[in-house]
Amino acid sequence: MFLQYALWGAWLPVTARYLSATTSEGGLGFSGSEIGMILGLAGSIGAIAAPFIAGQIADRYFSTERVLGLLVTAGGAVKWITAHQTEYSAWLVLSIIYSVLYMPTLALSNSITFSHIDDQENDFPKIRVWGTIGWIVASWVFPMVWLQQGLHFQWMPPFIVGTEVPDVTSRLADALKFSGLISVSYGAFCLLLPHTPPKRDAIEKLAFKKAFELFKKSSFTVLVIASLAVSVIHQIYFLQTGPFLSHIGILDSQIGPAMTIGQFAEILTMAYLGFFLKRLGFHKVISIGVAAYCIRYAIFGTGSFPVWIMVMSQAFHGFCYAFFFAAAYIYVDKLADEDVRHSAQTVFGIIILGGGPVIGGWLSGYLQNIYTLDGVFNYSDFWYSLSLIGLLTTIFFYFSFQTQLGKDNVK
Repeated sequence: MFLQYALWGAWLPVTARYLSATTSEGGLGFSGSEIGMILGLAGSIGAIAAPFIAGQIADRYFSTERVLGLLVTAGGAVKWITAHQTEYSAWLVLSIIYSVLYMPTLALSNSITFSHIDDQENDFPKIRVWGTIGWIVASWVFPMVWLQQGLHFQWMPPFIVGTEVPDVTSRLADALKFSGLISVSYGAFCLLLPHTPPKRDAIEKLAFKKAFELFKKSSFTVLVIASLAVSVIHQIYFLQTGPFLSHIGILDSQIGPAMTIGQFAEILTMAYLGFFLKRLGFHKVISIGVAAYCIRYAIFGTGSFPVWIMVMSQAFHGFCYAFFFAAAYIYVDKLADEDVRHSAQTVFGIIILGGGPVIGGWLSGYLQNIYTLDGVFNYSDFWYSLSLIGLLTTIFFYFSFQTQLGKDNVK
């Protein structure tokens, strides 16, 4: 889990800033729509391919840890090559290839974990939290080592800062190389993961086909609809927060560390997720997770707040991720039959990592065009629009979702 999310946290927080910065600043000068395609469409294609690449292969033919190792190693090589590209077409094609390789590994890392634990509500959050720690470490180490010099402590996030090195924006591309190195190391480490064999004796040979039958359960359908809306505004967070923080005065070398405020909060919420699930149940916990998106974007949109409040409000990300996504993963695992749990995770991933990112990429560019007047982007109206989507989704989920688990599971 540490390596799974460290390789993601190494490049995702800063890439939008690098792609959007002008060539004179050291970036690539891509438009909002182009960035949405690179970080949205590419991710969607990978997520849609995930059931066929990861779910079917890992559930039926090869051990999960071997498939995982092969995919992350190949993905690391693609990331290294991408770091050297400057054309939009090259970035788009390579991003799609990378997504097809990486997106299935999110479900595979989850399914390996679920296969070797007995108490999902308590054990999974404790293991998954190391993914958050990995994201934080990668997001901090790269700028401290490569983007800054003369580090010192300050009270305002991101706490440890230094003087930026020359051409700092152009150096953001090296975050992809850093991710590539982590990926290759992760691929080697997969050889040490516990053996997770496929279910060759399963009655249904097409695992992903049986997994799609979960839509017959109303709770899964409601969760999927809510997840689609949430994943749209979740994706836009990574498309626009980097440029937004730069807009309000955060230095390029501090964007990554500043965004890890959300991951620090995620550690705390993940640590107590099992506690809240047992006492509040999936219905209330997931509802709180959706509401957190509404609150965070409302704060982003309130321009009268000082910068430090904008930065610290990312702490709501802890509730956004742990209470919504982590709790949803656990619910899907409990709802699915044992022989298709890998595929159930990937089918769910189609929604949150497939449909959401492509819609989010389009919506981000569309709203940016609407709220840009005379070359000035109105971030306030932009974030308020996302907050409204979060509010409507909260209302829909709270009044539509009914848990459909056995008596021995979480209520």
